[in-house]
Amino acid sequence: MDTSAIIVCAGNATRMQGVNKILLPLGDTNVIGMSMRAFEACPSVAEIILVCRDCDRQEIEQTAERLGIQKLTAITIGGHTRQESVQNGLRKLSRSTEYVAIHDGARPLVKPEQIERTIHDARVFGGATLGAPVKDTIKAVSDGLITDTPPRHTLYLTQTPQVFRRRLYFEGVDFALEHGLDFTDDCQLVEAIGGKVYMTVGDYTNIKITTPEDAAIAQAILKQQEEQA
Repeated sequence: MDTSAIIVCAGNATRMQGVNKILLPLGDTNVIGMSMRAFEACPSVAEIILVCRDCDRQEIEQTAERLGIQKLTAITIGGHTRQESVQNGLRKLSRSTEYVAIHDGARPLVKPEQIERTIHDARVFGGATLGAPVKDTIKAVSDGLITDTPPRHTLYLTQTPQVFRRRLYFEGVDFALEHGLDFTDDCQLVEAIGGKVYMTVGDYTNIKITTPEDAAIAQAILKQQEEQA
């Protein structure tokens, strides 16, 4: 139990037509409840730190209580950007933490075994992120014109969790602050200082809920998984 999970869910729900996606019903709970439960089930995770909007705090606390989440040690308020929100979570880390796992709260279908594999790879390489190979041909476009077609076998859909050795990640944070950089992806912090990040292969069910259509897809995936169990 050497890893602290920071679950970030402080977005403003602009693409969800004002509906807070993390509180949408999913399965026998809601989106954030599913995310917390996945990390609760991981043997490597010692604590869960949740970063949210202040207006959602009470309902998240109630969700954690209903689900019997024992590893939730802190809830803190998000910043103006994702990077700021993660930094607020970092301030709540236990001193004994060796690895930090950062997860989008809106990815409720992540599996505990996927989290564990990503943590294992981070222990080997210093950093690791869950992801899946792209299925489509990707084009680079400038001013409406195709400029490049990257080889598909080199491209991955980057997901979360993204797990890093604590000291390495803090070096990345310091570098970003020093140079006024603001990243939307935690891997970029480590990449910016020359750190190596391993791509842990997951699957396509670990979707991020950003639109109402995504919520319907998540419900369908969950129902299929329950039927196959």
